[in-house]
Amino acid sequence: MTMNKQGRATSIEAQSDVAPPTISGDRGLDHEEGLIFELGRPGMTGVDVPDVQMSEERLGGQRRRGPIGLPGLSEPEVVRHYVRLSRMNYAIDSGLYPLGSCTMKHNPRLNEKMARLPGFGDVHPLQPQQTVQGAFQLIGELMRWLTTMTGMPAVAMSPKAGAHGELCGLLAIRAAIEARGEKRPRILVPESAHGTNPATAAFAGFTVDEVPATKDGHVDADALEAKLGPDVCAIMLTNPNTCGLFEPRIIEMANAVHKAGAYFYCDGANFNAIAGRVRPGDLGIDAMHINLHKTFSTPHGGGGPGAGPVVLSERLAPYAPLPLLMHDGNEFRMIEHADEAGGGAKPFGRMCAFHGQMGMFTRALAYMLSHGRDGIRQASEDAVLSANYILASLKDVMSAPFGEGPCMHEALFDDSFLEGTGVTTLDFAKAMIDEGYHPMTMYFPLVVHGAMLIEPTESESKDSLDRFIHVLRTMAQEAKAGKIQRFEGAPRLAPRRRLDETAAARKPVLRWRPKNLPQAAE
Repeated sequence: MTMNKQGRATSIEAQSDVAPPTISGDRGLDHEEGLIFELGRPGMTGVDVPDVQMSEERLGGQRRRGPIGLPGLSEPEVVRHYVRLSRMNYAIDSGLYPLGSCTMKHNPRLNEKMARLPGFGDVHPLQPQQTVQGAFQLIGELMRWLTTMTGMPAVAMSPKAGAHGELCGLLAIRAAIEARGEKRPRILVPESAHGTNPATAAFAGFTVDEVPATKDGHVDADALEAKLGPDVCAIMLTNPNTCGLFEPRIIEMANAVHKAGAYFYCDGANFNAIAGRVRPGDLGIDAMHINLHKTFSTPHGGGGPGAGPVVLSERLAPYAPLPLLMHDGNEFRMIEHADEAGGGAKPFGRMCAFHGQMGMFTRALAYMLSHGRDGIRQASEDAVLSANYILASLKDVMSAPFGEGPCMHEALFDDSFLEGTGVTTLDFAKAMIDEGYHPMTMYFPLVVHGAMLIEPTESESKDSLDRFIHVLRTMAQEAKAGKIQRFEGAPRLAPRRRLDETAAARKPVLRWRPKNLPQAAE
């Protein structure tokens, strides 16, 4: 097997170990597709553009001096190219997407239809406020749902995603600490936290102090309490945590944090497990971001914008960032300046130029309204049930580091069941691609060696889960039995074989270059 300069298996040899080679290099309806720059030809175009003469004065001296470098293709060639590429995508619409801590749930098409309605899909952030009252009303209704579900009195809507929401929460906490005339430079972050937590704390100017975990995967509450002091500003904790477990001592930890004069920030990335079941405000949480693009249907990683509203406790509500959405009895309006806020508001500033992501707001509210309170609760319960079904069905053949008790929405395994087999965690993941499955989250959380984190979400049927379980059980059994042929060099049946990942990381090719120039993974 040889690889070409783009890391592709060469067209004939790629097929030699799985099927007789084809003359074209294609396999049935799976076409061998080059880069669009490789397909393009000089002088080819899919449109007729009139030859317009532009004066130098009209162009302001900006006339192009050389070729633009775009590929030349006919219209059918362009359409075929992108259709063929789309067939290579693995998506939630084509199969189970088991990525843990990402919530790759189904995105109902109703949500997309609502997001494209005139007045939502074409709203502009610079429109006069009296022309966007319907959009403001939608945002206000979404705020009501978020505060009701979380038991928190206020919510900041403008943060764009999870890490942006974390920063918003920490800046509100810092403003509250400064208003008390105190300096508290230290933030406690459990070692099992999402990587963005310590990064955000450091970015906000705090010193990060790590809190260890217990052997059963929970935050060590006693170690946390021992680290509390007058210099601690806050704790950043994920619940359910990144090991897929609910923190049983969370109220105890919240009380200890508050007693020390600090604040409790919760990473809400895993809210999908408890929405409708647990109100974070009842747990003593002061600030928590909610990933609308994960919890409320738009699949995380979809390539579009995210949204990370931050719910705030009564202690932090006055420090919510601008803009603030207000209703004066007649109409909604956005408060853009601190001196206009009134009512004891002390906004710490603003997070971004405008007001948030309207498309994400519309999709999330459509999801909430179509499910209702009982439906959101059932979605959380079904997500937890699915994860526990996978854990119970696989823990006899795959090693589960915390498999004695129930998990939440994620089932966590490690690679100790592969010890002595010659099969690595990466081999196992790549072999899943040949079976038609996107691998689960690999090597995360970092506190578990060779971690394999599976989140089936509530969207999958029992039949779908049973097929997935059957594949993983069989793969685990074959690895233990020494039948490692399917793992060596996998994937074999994907459009692309395994790359030299080290070379690709050290010498990434970020733009197309002619073939006579060196490539990354040669």
